[in-house]
Amino acid sequence: MTRCVLVVGFAGVQALDMVGPFDVFAGASMYAVAHGATGYDVRVVSVDGAAVDTGTGLALAAAPLPDPQEPVDTVVLPGGPGTEAARRDPALIDWITAVSPNARRVVSVCTGSVLAAEAGLLDGCVATTHWAYAAQMAVEFPAVTVDPDPIFVRSSPRVWTAAGVTAGIDLALSLVEDDLGTDAAQSVARYLVMYLRRPGGQTQFAAPVWMPRARRRPIREVQERIEAAPGEGHSIAELARRAAMSPRHFTRVFTAEVGEAPGSYVERVRTEAARRQLEETDDPVAAIAARCGFGSSETLRRNFVRRLGISPDAYRKTFA
Repeated sequence: MTRCVLVVGFAGVQALDMVGPFDVFAGASMYAVAHGATGYDVRVVSVDGAAVDTGTGLALAAAPLPDPQEPVDTVVLPGGPGTEAARRDPALIDWITAVSPNARRVVSVCTGSVLAAEAGLLDGCVATTHWAYAAQMAVEFPAVTVDPDPIFVRSSPRVWTAAGVTAGIDLALSLVEDDLGTDAAQSVARYLVMYLRRPGGQTQFAAPVWMPRARRRPIREVQERIEAAPGEGHSIAELARRAAMSPRHFTRVFTAEVGEAPGSYVERVRTEAARRQLEETDDPVAAIAARCGFGSSETLRRNFVRRLGISPDAYRKTFA
């Protein structure tokens, strides 16, 4: 028997959240059939079988949601701007809740994690979602531990969560590899011109971090100095002197105003400066490290791996 994969659609869904996994499973099915193995029966479904309007002019035909008591291999929950309305649709959430015990696995993509959380599938679990919505999800679902960095996470034995948009393709390829083997997944990845295993986490793809502004002028002036000259020493004593405060009082006020300790803020500003220079210049990594205040290329490398999950050289190859 073929494995039934249901890709759930709703108004305002992100098209690639649906089409990406759909194409991976469909391509893997063709590979499996050609090699005498069991493939996938991939279907787009929606409440009442309504056509899925992605909000960008692309509409997808859909079949009605099947009986949730029938066994199913994989349920894919995509995200997108319409997720907020979809999570308040009782017909959809009740179906997700009812079908999950009968599915071998439930997969969320991007903000589709909100649908899984709304159905109670992520309580007590670690989950990921699009980096831009991770903080909001953590506030709205305190029973879920939200990790914004991984490309995808096995949140429970039966539930997987993928990060933003194209990460659904990464997860689908991984699931195909589990089902059909590395050769099948590699063949699909090669056809889609994709990594089978993408280097690094999704944080590396985020836009440069917005730096929060303090309300107090002395703290804002310290921030501006750090950002204008990230390569300077910026010791706590020096920063406190600029703000005309004692080091202890400065650290307390800065943390309260900005939301993180001065040392962490300096490191984040330096990381952003190094990111831009890796993207925009051909300068050696050692020179960038020195210019941005890291001192050595090894210190820069360790910082990049810790914060972005990727080395400076690999980051440059991807984004330069």
